Amino acid sequence: MTDRTPSGLAERSYFFAHVMPQIQDMEELRVVLTVFYLLHQKQGLPRFVTYGELLSNGALVAQMGEEGLRRALDSAVERGAILRASIELEGSSQDAYFANTECDRQAIDRLRVGRLPAGEATPSTGARSFNVFSPYEENIGMLTPMVADELREAEKRYPGQWIHDAFKEAVALNKRSWRYVSRILERWAIEGKDSGENRRSAKKSGANKYIKGRYGHLVRRQ
Repeated sequence: MTDRTPSGLAERSYFFAHVMPQIQDMEELRVVLTVFYLLHQKQGLPRFVTYGELLSNGALVAQMGEEGLRRALDSAVERGAILRASIELEGSSQDAYFANTECDRQAIDRLRVGRLPAGEATPSTGARSFNVFSPYEENIGMLTPMVADELREAEKRYPGQWIHDAFKEAVALNKRSWRYVSRILERWAIEGKDSGENRRSAKKSGANKYIKGRYGHLVRRQ
């Protein structure tokens, strides 16, 4: 479970304190931990693990067999340790498994109504050409070790284009801080990047700079 927002951290703490101690079956526990490990390797949002990915895990299947894998997944879903949703991916319907966080619950709802294309939302875990440090250094300033760690985590969670666009929007609004950029990314993850709220905010800011400026008394609001 890799959501590091306040709500994500609270849900992760709840899982380890209350849900995990209830798991008595070792196969179920092994499956849950495998799902979390694979989710941590993913980029983009939402992050999920398909049944096919789990089935291709030779060590996992060798230990419990396909029937045992299905049984352990069903038990983990019933317990609420992980979430399951049937999604359209690469032209076919597949079972996908998510961490049980508020962000992922909302992502599942968007996937079900077609507002979030699953194939585009979760890119592969291959090498990344996007340098997450460049937009920070170009638009905000010198990196600190703490900010560098947060940028690396953001690089795992969000597509590079999202990060680039979030910096661009923050600069347009004259909000040159990583805290503001990260809030933009968190909002996009929950509401969808193309919700329109960001365009409205930028438009409003553009108008206000004239209304509140030196010659604001000469400008009439439409």
